[in-house]
Amino acid sequence: MWAVVPVVVLIGASACDTTPTPGIARGEAVYGTCVPCHGSDGAGNQEQGAPAIAGLPQSYITAQLQKYQSGQRGANPFDTVGLRMKSMSLAIDLEGDLESVAEYVAGMPSVVTAPTLARGDAEVGQLAYGLCSACHGPTGEGNEALSAPPLKGQHDWYLLAQLQKYRSGWRGTAPGDIWGATMRPNALTMDDEAMEDVVAYIQTLN
Repeated sequence: MWAVVPVVVLIGASACDTTPTPGIARGEAVYGTCVPCHGSDGAGNQEQGAPAIAGLPQSYITAQLQKYQSGQRGANPFDTVGLRMKSMSLAIDLEGDLESVAEYVAGMPSVVTAPTLARGDAEVGQLAYGLCSACHGPTGEGNEALSAPPLKGQHDWYLLAQLQKYRSGWRGTAPGDIWGATMRPNALTMDDEAMEDVVAYIQTLN
């Protein structure tokens, strides 16, 4: 009689274990909460201020979600898009879910984005991009070791918005955001016209 008790207890514990299994399948399920803004294909949505995220490096996606959760991103009261993303990131609260959704998104096919900005001189922007290439690479491929995401393939309106956020202090000023603090001084050297020029050049890298 007593010999079967440990087995019964083990079976009962397994039946009550509702912890999700990490991995691609779980990541796809969690990504359902991201679809309203980023789209089912991860292509982004300008009306929502949501960038294209399909195919971004898993390490970068993980790091950005962690930044939103910790308040290193999306904490500025004027950054309404960031505040919305911060609240969404806090909903990813089960162990392993953040890593799972990052793995799923990283495995999505990259998308092709079309230019939307009317202004910007790509030839002038190429000169300015020389500073960016030190971290983001000469072809905008990014550098995981420096936490620098790929820039090619990203929406031009999003790239411009982020440069403006860095310049205004909405990004890159939170305590502990080392890589953001590295990026901000570069944005401070550019006015709107210079930003539009460099973004126009980045679009030629697609």
